[in-house]
Amino acid sequence: MQTRLLRTDRLNGEPVIFRGCSSSELMAIAGVSATAWLPLGIIVASALGAPLMGVGAAAIAVLATVYVAATLLQRLKRGRPEGHYQHRLAIVLDNIGVRKSGFIRRSGTWDVGRSL
Repeated sequence: MQTRLLRTDRLNGEPVIFRGCSSSELMAIAGVSATAWLPLGIIVASALGAPLMGVGAAAIAVLATVYVAATLLQRLKRGRPEGHYQHRLAIVLDNIGVRKSGFIRRSGTWDVGRSL
């Protein structure tokens, strides 16, 4: 009888669901894209006389956005450690002043050329 060993080092991260994204990443992408596409679709379709068609168009646009954004995140995450792009996003938001990050401290440049 063969026993299987449990690989606990693989249980720390969320499993990949679609195109390199976990379920929480997909839900975040879908939520952001729905809040952008749904009002826009309803407004445009209302101007054309069929507001309910805007909901259908927004649903198609959300699916397309999830597919494209998941592909972009898959390329961004390739060869990087887990959580890399979250840290990059925190740095960008800190640089432009949108959100202050308490964990990222940068004070000048590294002095690589000098020795102690």
